[in-house]
Amino acid sequence: MILKAKERGDGAQLARYLLTMRDNDHVELHEVRGFISDDLAGAFLEADAVALGTRCQKHLFSMSLNPPEGAEADIAAFEKAIEQIEQKLGLEGQPRAIVFHEKDGRRHAHAVWSRIDADRMRAINLPFYKERLRDVSRELFLEHGWDMPRGLEDRRLRDPSNFTREEWQQARRAGLDPKELKAVFHKAWESADNRAAFEQALRERGFWLAKGDRRGFVAVDYRGEVYSVARYAGVKAKDAQARLGDPAKLSSVDQVKAEIASRMTAKIETFIKQAERDTAKRKAYIDFRKAEVVGRHREERTQLSDAHEKRWQAETLARAARLPKGVSGIWHRLTGRYAKVKVQNEHEALDALRRDRAEKDALILRQLDERQLLQQEIRTQREAAQEELLQLREDVARYMMFDQQDHDHENKRQHDQDHDGNGHDPRPPRTRRRRGFEP
Repeated sequence: MILKAKERGDGAQLARYLLTMRDNDHVELHEVRGFISDDLAGAFLEADAVALGTRCQKHLFSMSLNPPEGAEADIAAFEKAIEQIEQKLGLEGQPRAIVFHEKDGRRHAHAVWSRIDADRMRAINLPFYKERLRDVSRELFLEHGWDMPRGLEDRRLRDPSNFTREEWQQARRAGLDPKELKAVFHKAWESADNRAAFEQALRERGFWLAKGDRRGFVAVDYRGEVYSVARYAGVKAKDAQARLGDPAKLSSVDQVKAEIASRMTAKIETFIKQAERDTAKRKAYIDFRKAEVVGRHREERTQLSDAHEKRWQAETLARAARLPKGVSGIWHRLTGRYAKVKVQNEHEALDALRRDRAEKDALILRQLDERQLLQQEIRTQREAAQEELLQLREDVARYMMFDQQDHDHENKRQHDQDHDGNGHDPRPPRTRRRRGFEP
């Protein structure tokens, strides 16, 4: 599993994020342990309150556990991985919560621990936790027989197209896939060995190079979105400056935005709106198909949960009926039969719990398989939409260049009409204006 973690505070905000359904097909609060409250918001408020008695501001340790694409991991696999993490980091027995998310046909888990040792009122130190989690991640890949990512084998081989949440949000505003967006910058960077070539390569793809306020070199698109060149090209800032020179020689972001706006003719704006309407229609179709499948899956899970609850209540009553009451109960206690029945009931209750969990896992895995088939269709539709949007950017840049060339040609033609071939003004002398003289 890919493990990502960080220390943080503000439990209320984290609880809202973990329980949001906006970007997820399914959200399930799996466990709340070590808190008085049994709901996530209340548990994290408790953690915040306990932390007030210390100087620790980042008193929560939040982690995501992501199996590789195509891998099947049941609840037991996630729980075992979380136990390994606890042992590796020294978080055994700390209050924790586990939440499952499902999105795009994949299931991942979030585990959150309180770092505050309530007995000593001190935060548990987690030195070098990233390196330790990398070791646990390698062990999990080997244990399950999954193909290990190259970046996990060697940090120098990390995928340059990996993106942060900020980059994902920015790409989403632009209607693009963040990996596709980073690939555009990476290809432009690889194909150019100086600033002029890089600027031309970006311009052909619908991005204009500019001087950023803090990031040195940035790129601006026709929507006015600003992108860090070094971050999206996957290079260091000093390497960008070494190849591209001094950013102060470039126009500012506001100047570039004004230049783009001045070239944005009514014809180009109409073309953009039509292309974006087509993309919106494609997205609406995808959203409809996904909503239909996700809604049906939620109903199936609700029905299974209700059936489990009814069966559990019936079996609990049946087990309770085995325990005699009154005088008979006293006699059974004296003879030891009461204890045997109690042990039998406990074993049956545990078996029933395991049975219900297995049935739930089987349903979820079957639904994930169906959702992945739909996701393949969605991915095909999205790739087509991505291609259209990227092509749109190239077309916008090309039309702007053509429009500029036509504008320059028209100015030259007008200039040639106003002057003869020898550079003299053909108008009568009385209509000329000379410097220092009135006409």
